[in-house]
Amino acid sequence: MRQVFIFSLFIFIIACKSAQKEEVIREIGQIKTPMGEMLFEFSDLTPNHKASFIKLASEHYWDTLTFNRVINDFVIQGGCPDTPEGFANSPYLLEPEFNDSLKHVYGAVGIGRDGNPAKLSAGCQFYIVHKKEGLPRLDGDFMIIGQVFKGLDVLDAIGKVATDTLDKPLVPVTLEVNVLKMKEEELIKNGYVITKS
Repeated sequence: MRQVFIFSLFIFIIACKSAQKEEVIREIGQIKTPMGEMLFEFSDLTPNHKASFIKLASEHYWDTLTFNRVINDFVIQGGCPDTPEGFANSPYLLEPEFNDSLKHVYGAVGIGRDGNPAKLSAGCQFYIVHKKEGLPRLDGDFMIIGQVFKGLDVLDAIGKVATDTLDKPLVPVTLEVNVLKMKEEELIKNGYVITKS
């Protein structure tokens, strides 16, 4: 009789645990600018680039920097000067983690690099695709690490600022970059679409 009770209790506990909904908590990139906030989801297909971005954000690496290169209908880019010296001053370079499913679509977040033949990414540089039709010619050459799901209006506003002949905004577009941990209800409230597996 005791064995039947223990067995029944065990089955009940297992049933209760499986009935409980697992709480979804995701790490989300946040980019705050004078024009508003952008939120983006990291891709799990690029774990080293994701870890690098989270590390630099937690160190407040970008918080004194700007979107230093803005080309309307192409990309907005920030993190370090878009010059050979800027890439040389990157804290480190990253091996590519290309994946055919990661495309340069509108709102995609990528990592910059110079023309090095190994296609190593500069840890400090990131950009966001501002072309509505995407930039497929960059696929397989530059790393995509995420996708903006909130703040595409902010992306458009930054993409349209006045710039000089080197594509640098005439009025600096400052950055504050963070990584947030968000629950499912917060994600949905911010426009994120939860996909069921």
